[in-house]
Amino acid sequence: MDGLLFDTEALWQEALLSAADEAGHEVTEEIYRQSIGVRRSQCRGLFLSHFGEDFPFDDFHASWSRHFWLIAEHKLALKPGALELLDILDEVRLPRAIATSSSRTTVERHLTAHGLMDRFDAIVCRGDYENGKPAPDPFLKAAERLGVEPRSCLALEDSHIGVRSAAAAGMMTIMAPDLLEPTEEIGALCVLVVRDLHEVRDLVLACVR
Repeated sequence: MDGLLFDTEALWQEALLSAADEAGHEVTEEIYRQSIGVRRSQCRGLFLSHFGEDFPFDDFHASWSRHFWLIAEHKLALKPGALELLDILDEVRLPRAIATSSSRTTVERHLTAHGLMDRFDAIVCRGDYENGKPAPDPFLKAAERLGVEPRSCLALEDSHIGVRSAAAAGMMTIMAPDLLEPTEEIGALCVLVVRDLHEVRDLVLACVR
């Protein structure tokens, strides 16, 4: 969802810099890039490793989230091709699911803001599975709820950790990079790397027509 359907990763980065400035911390772009797509527990370890064990991560994360929602209220936008892809999936009646590390509250706020709550057959959020990305659990749970074998699923991802998760689930994985370009390792896990979701739409059309 984040970075793939919605242009949120840049907003999270802006929010991080605002929270850091407010608290007097210096957070590098590299630290943010390492946090993309990871769970809160992993993010905690990253920040404690960088700033030290006495870093007030919970307070900082709360401030980071607060700044994000203030920014998202006015800047939350869909990624290019998202609506066009959903329209084609409706047309050819292909089921689809969201598999995300975000909370259900966050998912529902994002989808509701753009009138998309009824455009997905299943939504798998943090708390719906045991192990988060890069473990395959989120994608396996999504396939289970769709009633489709994982190997028959096309997984769309923007982050390295998400690609690893989808590939571990045995899915055909396409990366649409957002802030992170694919490395050689990540590229090898994908059947395709595209510029945006317009290309995925064209791929679906080529397969069904």
